Amino acid sequence: MNPPGTRRAVVTGIGVVAPGGIGAEAFWKSAAEGHTLLDRVTREGCGHLPLKVAGEVRGFDPAALIEGNHLVQTDRFTHFAMAAASLALEDARLGRADVGSPYSVGVVTAAGSGGGEFGQRELQKLWGRGSRHVGPYQSIAWFYAASTGQISIRGGFKGPCGVVAADEPGGLDALAHAARAVARGTGTVVAGAAEAPLAPYSMVCQLGYPELSTEGDPERAYRPFTAGARGFVPAEGGAMLVLEEECAALDRGAEPRATVAGHAATFTGASRREESREGLARAIGAALAEAGCAPGEVDVVFADALGTPEADRAEALAITDALGPHGRRVPVTAPKAGTGRAYCGAPVLDAAAAVLAMEHGLVPPTPNVFDVCHDLDLVTGRARSAELRTALVLSRGLMGSNAALVLRRGAGHPTDRRSASA
Repeated sequence: MNPPGTRRAVVTGIGVVAPGGIGAEAFWKSAAEGHTLLDRVTREGCGHLPLKVAGEVRGFDPAALIEGNHLVQTDRFTHFAMAAASLALEDARLGRADVGSPYSVGVVTAAGSGGGEFGQRELQKLWGRGSRHVGPYQSIAWFYAASTGQISIRGGFKGPCGVVAADEPGGLDALAHAARAVARGTGTVVAGAAEAPLAPYSMVCQLGYPELSTEGDPERAYRPFTAGARGFVPAEGGAMLVLEEECAALDRGAEPRATVAGHAATFTGASRREESREGLARAIGAALAEAGCAPGEVDVVFADALGTPEADRAEALAITDALGPHGRRVPVTAPKAGTGRAYCGAPVLDAAAAVLAMEHGLVPPTPNVFDVCHDLDLVTGRARSAELRTALVLSRGLMGSNAALVLRRGAGHPTDRRSASA
């Protein structure tokens, strides 16, 4: 992402709250084993809606992870983000004593919908009981930037902060924004996205998406890259990563798990799938160029996998357009087929999975997919062992955004240590 000799952003911590598990270890185990976590929607007030299947985060107790004064001020999407940020900082072994100045740590999150559950509850009070019954935190809890604000307040972080209010690729854009902040001089940035789109109000809003799957069978509801593709299944949750300047991370004894090497974004317009082929291919090419990465160096692709025939075809062609013949040989995977698309949180979960895949030398499978009908080497059935040095993460939004992120394996990997000492 940066010219030689400049500051590089490396991933030192991963925090996950997702249908696949809470914590990076549980999440990776589920992804590597190809578990399907999609199930019937159980959230109160949603039983009568045509959206029947989703990826819910189960077993999440926000009170066990977040202080009471923060809980009452925030929506479920911020609970996820705060918990994931804490897990990421713990994973990076970055405590307050390791931070030289609060101004050296920033926070960047992405959000596509904000705090729908909190907003619905307070608006119902307004409509049913009157304005005096609406809590004061309604003014901030629904807001897209709430997660950034609460994470920074809770951690005492006073460095550069921001929010990307966007559709799905905003998660990758937030990671790129954080990496560039590190390149400009910030020591550490906590970055990522988490969403909670399964409250009744939020679900009704999603019913207008033609790409949404209303299939009632969890094993058939989300099957990207197949002849039976009938749309995507939404999910809640997300991930936060700790990005640090590489030399500073090494100085404090942290292991760089991956380098954020390149990123690019384009816009092609809502539901314009034929144009999204060119837009996504351009994003891939520009991200590879920024990373100084040849197409043949890509070892695994984490696909966007929207799950409609037109969108899947456009993505498959974009991959081969950008990577050439290598695009038909490189392993491609979409773990989100087993957990659902958590909107802005989805590509950050893919980025987390990509880092873990490079560490374990294992490409996780695409759950519930067997009859691939596109010219891709889609990993299905079971995980595949592979030497992974470079991962390409792709994302497209329902409103027409496209993004690509290139991650390089960290120097802390045993194979790279051996190479460096040879």
